[in-house]
Amino acid sequence: MPSVSSRWRIAAAAVAGTILVGYPLVAPNAYMLYVAVFALMYMALATSWNIMGGLTGYISLGHSAFFGLGAYVTGLAVTRLGLSHLLMAVVAGLLVGVLAIAIGYVALRVRGASFVIVTIALVYMFSLLAQGWRNLTGGSTGLRVPAIGDLSRLQIHTVFFYAFAVMFLLALATWWFIDRSKLGMGLKAIREDEDKAQALGVPTNAYKISAFAISAGFTAVGGGLYAAWFNALDPVFVFSIIIGANMVLMALLGGVHHLLGPALGAVIVVPASEYFLVQLGETQIHLVATGLLLAIVVLVMPDGIIPALSALRRRRGPPAASIRESSAETATTSRVTP
Repeated sequence: MPSVSSRWRIAAAAVAGTILVGYPLVAPNAYMLYVAVFALMYMALATSWNIMGGLTGYISLGHSAFFGLGAYVTGLAVTRLGLSHLLMAVVAGLLVGVLAIAIGYVALRVRGASFVIVTIALVYMFSLLAQGWRNLTGGSTGLRVPAIGDLSRLQIHTVFFYAFAVMFLLALATWWFIDRSKLGMGLKAIREDEDKAQALGVPTNAYKISAFAISAGFTAVGGGLYAAWFNALDPVFVFSIIIGANMVLMALLGGVHHLLGPALGAVIVVPASEYFLVQLGETQIHLVATGLLLAIVVLVMPDGIIPALSALRRRRGPPAASIRESSAETATTSRVTP
């Protein structure tokens, strides 16, 4: 018979599955469905980032480079070649994942702040390339991507709600599988002490590059889906450092060492950002308000929301028995039991 905690997990999974399947059918209007799609997009992106950042401890602010590459590969294939939007989003993920192997081979030679700087430089490099290569990308004016069929905006939101939901679930499954695999054990050893892990025989470079490529590939799929959903690409936005920073902040807010931590962070940040945007208008003030909210939460719960709630539950629960008490109880039981 499943334990109480297992029953709670099954019930929570059932509720989440019902919401994922049924929300587009009960959404009050197109705007609320748009916010849900945007939240799902960032849930998928933050979980994808966490495959690298959470498991290895390498903080990349440059994942928006892979987001933008996925968006432009998909947009150009649809615009110039007339290929399928959703198919090209997946193909873009595979292509960018292969490219990330080469990038990771160079970028992952450095650690700490140096790695962060390299990833930021990567974003600006691809942003300038997209703006300067006008014959291919449209330059700073951007790229118009044909819409999928003759669908209304509400129908488009519904299609991409489910598309991002599938991507999110696949990213979750990938993180869960890696976390429990030999690769995951090696990545967590790197996170704790890379030099010691290397001395113990862990192929640190190969493991880091693998996680980097998988994370980049998923992020590129998100960029491709964004291009097909929004139908307009602005190189300044899709290669913006803000997108990469959002992934990091959402993962840190929820808890990078937990499967659902990044998703929880996205569920909080995206609606809060939209609320501040509506209340404060199309200015940069709404970004300041969102940043203040995140700063307050991080100061109160530095390890993330999920670890903080777990610690609170342990403090309010019954005190754990000491080793001496447990041993005495076991000895008594063994003497009484025939």
